[in-house]
Amino acid sequence: MRNIELEITRNDWLSVLLIGVSFSTLLSVFGYYLLGLSALDGAIFGVLLGFFITTFSMIFISSMNRYILPFLSREWWNGIAAFFSFLSGFLGTLSTYYALQHNALATVALFSVHPYEMASIIGVLTYLMGALMYRFVKTRNEKEQIDRLFVNSRVRSLETQLNPHFLYNALNSLAELIHQDPDKAEATVLKISTFLRNTMTETPLISLEQELKNVRDYIDLENLRFSGLIDLQIRSDESLKRWAVPKFSIQLLCENAIKHGMRGSRSPFSLSIDCSADEFLRIRVANSGKPITSPEYGIGLSNLRERLAYLCHGELKIVSFDPPVYLITLKEPHEISDR
Repeated sequence: MRNIELEITRNDWLSVLLIGVSFSTLLSVFGYYLLGLSALDGAIFGVLLGFFITTFSMIFISSMNRYILPFLSREWWNGIAAFFSFLSGFLGTLSTYYALQHNALATVALFSVHPYEMASIIGVLTYLMGALMYRFVKTRNEKEQIDRLFVNSRVRSLETQLNPHFLYNALNSLAELIHQDPDKAEATVLKISTFLRNTMTETPLISLEQELKNVRDYIDLENLRFSGLIDLQIRSDESLKRWAVPKFSIQLLCENAIKHGMRGSRSPFSLSIDCSADEFLRIRVANSGKPITSPEYGIGLSNLRERLAYLCHGELKIVSFDPPVYLITLKEPHEISDR
């Protein structure tokens, strides 16, 4: 199980490196100035000191977080972390000293008498800086975890509103067919079962390929109700099939088109889905039904817009009222793994 207290990202280490080098350089330059020594020598010593301490910290603390602390009781964590933080400062200071030992810089003279004592003092300072970093990273990770939990709970809440909406329409179709055509009613039950099995996945994101398959199954289901009046055309490049999209996203637009576009009509009805990608993934859903009469979204489309924003920083727009055309833009597209 992942522990958010032990997660330090690459950007975290980059920040530590910049802060550590800057702090040690400024402190060294200031110390050299007070001692009447060369500020340039102080800057060189500070840069090397910050670099070596950060390098040792990254090696020791990353290894500790991955291979030691997860397998120990929490009561040992503070002591072990203090030891490795101190060791990073101690070894980083000695490495700086030995790297400059045969150099003419005045920096070496400060440590030539008591190198180990000076390294121990800086090791203690490194431990204090590490403790501050730990608090910062822990607080940041806890906030991100809370944000993720909120988004996941919100998405689940929206999906529970979508499933009954689909089931209501499907069961209405089934109720009409039971008396009119028992064979078609039986086929409808099987279609509903297949559709639900394909969509009952725990993840809120599925591949574009799977979403388009769900759309085909849904249209097949609706064509049982409308006697094959719905013509579905899908254009999507093979390279896009593993791109992730929110579950029910395209299917919901098709469901909305049939619900409003075919209202009171038994004429042939066409649906077209065009998928393309440049910097973003764009999905254009058009239909030949009745014009859109209002720019306001109902419950289903409002939920879809929220899910797009939460999951992909995506957008849902009406690009044409007559004929009706909707455009989904996913601004953070990524691929579904093969796991």
